[in-house]
Amino acid sequence: MSFFTSSEILLSDKLLELLFIVMGLIVIYTGIKNLSDKTNPNRVGTAFFWVVLGVVLAFGRWIPAQVNGILVLLMTVPAIAKRVNKGESRLPTKAYMQKMSDKLGLKVFIPAFAIGIFAIIFALFTNLGALVGVGVGVLVAIMSLMLLSRDNKPMTFLNDSAEMLGTVGPLSMLPMLLASLGAVFTSAGVGEVISSGVKQVIPEGNVVIGIIVYAIGMVLFTMIMGNAFAAITVMTVGIGGPFVLAYGANPALVGMLALTCGYCGTLLTPMAANFNIVPVAMLEMKNKYGVIKNQVFVALFMLVFQIVYMIIFR
Repeated sequence: MSFFTSSEILLSDKLLELLFIVMGLIVIYTGIKNLSDKTNPNRVGTAFFWVVLGVVLAFGRWIPAQVNGILVLLMTVPAIAKRVNKGESRLPTKAYMQKMSDKLGLKVFIPAFAIGIFAIIFALFTNLGALVGVGVGVLVAIMSLMLLSRDNKPMTFLNDSAEMLGTVGPLSMLPMLLASLGAVFTSAGVGEVISSGVKQVIPEGNVVIGIIVYAIGMVLFTMIMGNAFAAITVMTVGIGGPFVLAYGANPALVGMLALTCGYCGTLLTPMAANFNIVPVAMLEMKNKYGVIKNQVFVALFMLVFQIVYMIIFR
C-alpha cells in the first residue's frame, strides 16, 4: 500500500496502476473461467496463460524484475505449443441482437464515444493523462450500457471481456511486447548501426533523399515491429536526426509526418495485431490477411502524399 499512500508518487501514476490491477484481475478471471470450461479442449494451457499474464499485469510492479521475466517466458510456452484456445461461444442469439439493435438504434454508439471523449478531456484539461481518461471512459460506457438495457449486469461485462480475450488469444499481448522491443532496440544502439549503414547510401546534405529514406524506413521498421511508436525512436536516431533534421528541416512537421508514415506500415503488417489480426478473429473472416489487402492502396497513397508534403514544406 506504500505505493498508493506515498506523497512522492503522482496521482496519475496511482490511478494508472489501479487500472492495470483491474485489467489483471479480469485476465485472471478469464483463466479461471477457461479452466472450468469443459468445452475448451486445452483448458489447462489456456488457464495457465491467462492467469500468469493477469498476475504480471496486476502485480508486476511489486514482483522482482527477474521473476517477471521468467513468468513472461513461461507464459509463452502454451501459446507456442498452441495450447491456448477458447471453448464454445456464448454469444446472444441473432434474434436478440436484432431486437436490441432495433430498440437502441444510434444510441449504441454512446458508450464507444464516451471512451474517446473522456480520453480527450483528461488529456487536454487535467494532469492525469489520456490513459486514465480511457479508464474513466470505459467506466462511463459500462454505466451507460446498464442504463440502456437492464439485461446488462456487472457479470455481463466480465464474461464478455473473457469472451473477447478468448477470441483474440495470445495476440492480445503483442502490442505490449512490441512496445518493449522498441525500447530495447533504442538502448541497444540499433539507431546508430542504421545511421552508419545509411551514410554509405545518402549523399551528405541531400535532405530530399534523406526524407525519402526516413519515411520508407519508418514504414519498413513499423512493419517489422508492428508499432510506429517503437519504430520512430530508432529511425529518428538513425536517419531522421543526422540526415534530415541536422540540415534545418522543421522537426515538428517532419517528426509528425514521419510517425504517420509509420502508420502506413501499420496498415500493411500482421505484426500490428490489434489493427489487422484482431478484427479478422472478431469477425471470423476466412482470409486472415483480408484487412491488410483492403488497406494496401490507402497506405501507399498516403505514404507518397506525406513524402511529397515533407519535401515541399520542410
